[in-house]
Amino acid sequence: MALKTWAAPLGAIALAAAALTSAYAAEEKSVAVTAIVEHPALDAVRDGVQAALKDAGYEAGKNLKWQYQSAQGNTGTAAQIARKFIGDKPDAIVAIATPSAQAAVAASKNVPIVFSAVTDPVVAKLTPSWEASGTNVTGVSDMLVLDKQVELIKQIVPDAKRIGMVYNPGEANSVVVVKELQKILPAQGFTLVEAAAPRTVDVSSAARSLIGKVDVIYTNTDNNVVSAYEALVKVGQDAKIPLIASDTDSVKRGAIAALGINYRDLGEQTGRMVVRILKGEQPGSIAPETSDKLELFVNPGAAKKQGVTLSESLIQSAAQVIED
Repeated sequence: MALKTWAAPLGAIALAAAALTSAYAAEEKSVAVTAIVEHPALDAVRDGVQAALKDAGYEAGKNLKWQYQSAQGNTGTAAQIARKFIGDKPDAIVAIATPSAQAAVAASKNVPIVFSAVTDPVVAKLTPSWEASGTNVTGVSDMLVLDKQVELIKQIVPDAKRIGMVYNPGEANSVVVVKELQKILPAQGFTLVEAAAPRTVDVSSAARSLIGKVDVIYTNTDNNVVSAYEALVKVGQDAKIPLIASDTDSVKRGAIAALGINYRDLGEQTGRMVVRILKGEQPGSIAPETSDKLELFVNPGAAKKQGVTLSESLIQSAAQVIED
């Protein structure tokens, strides 16, 4: 009788443990994150995604399998990472920056893909439009209103007529910006002077090619350029060419100013979209989003090194003043 008395509770405990294990397995999700390269803006996106997942109850090592790989600026590596992640069959892939997003979308039409820090997903052929796509792809764009960027240039360098831009012609998000600037600048009395930097190592020579040809250099969120921003800063300081960016982290690295998106916030916005997918929504039913939260960062010390003095009113209007 004693044996029978203890057998039932032990059996119930075993069943309960099995049920708990099953429930845990059912709740566990997998998110794979890939970025074209590591630099402060893209790293902030990644960290923002992870923070949003944690806020929603998905925590790495508990109920979330989290993978992250950087392509180190190599599009071939980005394609390899995408294929590897597709083979892992995660619940969602987060692809940070245009080249990684293009690689992921080319690799699968089934696994949910959420892009982030992509300027124009339509031009990059990630989605057919800005509406819900009905495909396995959605995401968050970092597209900026370029008129506001031009206005910032006017405030800092009022006499500027020739705007230089170093960019990677193989990066779709940069090509979009160049084409738009070519449209809007002539009407405002500006000329755009382009310098191609297909690789990170080309940034310095491309910047030097602009010496004597431009009054200011504007940089967008081109991943090659941002990865090698210190090389650009050296040219700006040596030649006294003001550098104005659209990536606020570049101001910490030597740009004079930037009116840009907070990439940590962009990552959290992306992460909230991923949570919706983990909870059952289809990516094709979610329209791509943008961020309208712009912040002005200024660096008066960098301005002096590049031959410019910032107005007190501009400094006072900044969300953050970098003391360099």
